[in-house]
Amino acid sequence: MRAACSWTLDMAIPLPHLLHSDRPLPAAASHPTPPPSSESAARSQDELKRVAAHRAVELVESGMVLGLGTGSTAAHALDRIGDLLRCGALRDIVGIPTSEWAAARAADAGIPLSDLNAHPVVDLSIDGADEVDPALNLVKGRGGSLLREKMVEGASRRFVVIVDDSKLVPRLGASGLAVPVEVIPFGYALTLRRLHKLFHGVPGFNLKLRTASVNAKASTFEEDGYELEPFVTDNKNYIVDLFFEDGIHGDLNLISDEILRITGVVEHGMFLGLASSVIVARKDGVVVMDKEMKLNGT
Repeated sequence: MRAACSWTLDMAIPLPHLLHSDRPLPAAASHPTPPPSSESAARSQDELKRVAAHRAVELVESGMVLGLGTGSTAAHALDRIGDLLRCGALRDIVGIPTSEWAAARAADAGIPLSDLNAHPVVDLSIDGADEVDPALNLVKGRGGSLLREKMVEGASRRFVVIVDDSKLVPRLGASGLAVPVEVIPFGYALTLRRLHKLFHGVPGFNLKLRTASVNAKASTFEEDGYELEPFVTDNKNYIVDLFFEDGIHGDLNLISDEILRITGVVEHGMFLGLASSVIVARKDGVVVMDKEMKLNGT
């Protein structure tokens, strides 16, 4: 059974009073909040993600066109929006899913769906990220949905990102995990060689075609991976995963342009300058980072 409809958060952990916006967040209930306990400090990352997702959903207003994110953190936001629609706290919401998975999850939650053709301007997108750097640049797409995510979130008036603190990095790629690049299947081996040439000489650089059995969040691949079927995105494209031992150094916008100039590349997973705010779930509470790099909360 889904949670009862309520605007109050259901975990007693410290929360910021305001997510930077041109409107205040809805007021919480007036009853006192119990102090944090040792049990709350030990709550799982998934529970903290749920609280952060609910915090982001407080920004949703009736009549909005919403970008619906993909992944485990975004799932909590989708479920919460569905709960609020069912009990009448929200109405006339239209969702633009960023993947086939998001479309199915949103439909199950009872969120009406449309697309960018009908709604080319999105009021608010809520989604997770794989990495967040100090300037709020992101790596996304380790689940394979980077193209649709970037299209929807790039069309948004506001893009709120939800992560746990393990996703914070000093520079993009510094986690040692994949920075994905979506490529067309035709001539993919040539595209892969051109990507390799672009980063030739970068210490610790490697790349690999993602296969159907590869875990994109692992930093190593089986040597016989070439015998497996390529991973196929919702757009029927392939993914090439780039790995950087010490992250990506240099001008990210210039590097982005150089990747996109390679014929056969569709899009990459660096989301530069798109995030308006990042809600970070930590074991001791939730904090909010905005585009002006101010940190609020506890």
